[in-house]
Amino acid sequence: MLELAILGLLKESDLHGYELKKRLSDTLGLFSTVSFGSLYPALARLDAAGAVKAVEANESPAAVAMPMTGSLGAELAAFRARRAVGRPGRAGRARKVYGITPRGQELFAELLIAGDAPTDDDRLFNLRLAFARYLPADARLGLLERRRAALVERLAAARQRMRSGRDRLDTYTTSLMEHQTVGTEQDISWLDRLIAAEHDAASRQKESGQ
Repeated sequence: MLELAILGLLKESDLHGYELKKRLSDTLGLFSTVSFGSLYPALARLDAAGAVKAVEANESPAAVAMPMTGSLGAELAAFRARRAVGRPGRAGRARKVYGITPRGQELFAELLIAGDAPTDDDRLFNLRLAFARYLPADARLGLLERRRAALVERLAAARQRMRSGRDRLDTYTTSLMEHQTVGTEQDISWLDRLIAAEHDAASRQKESGQ
């Protein structure tokens, strides 16, 4: 999943490692605990596979320039920051910027469109849906329909467990299971709306092409 997420974010723009880590957490919300110890080995694997490229980018002096404030202390701090940019090993040291390669574009499409990828894995489905705009319409519809089928199966199994264990489950466990089934029902309804929207879009496209 991490490789797919990295390639998807780099498909949108080149990023520093820190920026990439931040977007994995803030934009996707699926990797809130990802560490640099996981991120950089994944980038190294993608680099070795020719899927990403890394280039050095020096910090611009303008990036740390500060406006004149009339405060001697503030202006002295700005002067020191501007000087630090040109010093090796300080704020001006080069940082790697990562970008996706043509091979990375191909690998991203392969990972995203994989028809045999499990749809009962919540995190993987959410990640693929976050980049679903890059899928062909038929593959996107297939992803949604397979996810719906997996949730219908999950809901049926949950209801069966509730019926068979009703006499031995305490109030709190029963309440938790009911809460989970309600959430699954809502997810199915949400998918029904997405699937209907995909069908409507396909119908409009077909009509406009006639």
